[in-house]
Amino acid sequence: MKVVLFCGGLGTRLREHSDTIPKPLVNIGYQPILWHLMRYYAHFGHNDFILCLGYRGDMIREFFLNYNECLTNDFVMSEGGRRIEPFKTDIQDWRITFVDTGLHSNIGERLLRVRRFVEDEPMFLANYADALTDLPLDDHIERFERTGAVGGLLATRTSASFHSVQFDDGGWVSSFGRLKETEFWLNAGFFIFRPKVFDYIEEGDELVEKPFDRMIAERKLWVNRYTGFWQQMDTFREKIMYDRMEARGETPWMLWEA
Repeated sequence: MKVVLFCGGLGTRLREHSDTIPKPLVNIGYQPILWHLMRYYAHFGHNDFILCLGYRGDMIREFFLNYNECLTNDFVMSEGGRRIEPFKTDIQDWRITFVDTGLHSNIGERLLRVRRFVEDEPMFLANYADALTDLPLDDHIERFERTGAVGGLLATRTSASFHSVQFDDGGWVSSFGRLKETEFWLNAGFFIFRPKVFDYIEEGDELVEKPFDRMIAERKLWVNRYTGFWQQMDTFREKIMYDRMEARGETPWMLWEA
């Protein structure tokens, strides 16, 4: 099954890195988060990728054009360097299509610009390029297939804390409430679509706004609620969290290692 990955955003909330490299190339350990995500899909047999490029797409192209598996894998060198035998390979069986989908395009526009690569498929996968999970992907796909829906997504439970504020017309605070916490389900990506999804997208639409509203109105958008590991890397704090997890060997998303 083909996998569309949205790699073209500016990554404005990860400025410490995205001023110089695109967010999908920010490393977790020795490899970019984009590699980790693609490795996750390849683990389930989905290794035909379509990368929707935008901001610093040239660097993503260069990363794969110059990719050397021996820099991150154990290997044996013989014959004075003429013969290299890696103990394992990462991307040898991957097929990657690189598509410039515009610097300022939104997700819906990026998907429309790769339509020709997926519209003849029974289904295809799509995702943001800044989050990882240990979701059993085969089960996710199988459950979607049984629904007859046009689109499916992953939802994960999260929480937020806040203070409630009341004030008068002059802007003077009249009360300041205690810290409260609320739980809600978050759109976690890991989309599955049938080609009919393109009937719901108009030029300029942000994918998760009007197109999703149209599918919801026809009960064609399905959600898989998941309480396992899912974590985005949207801020520098989350980047550090991922690095510390990797250093401790706590990498639940690396199902291929298990």
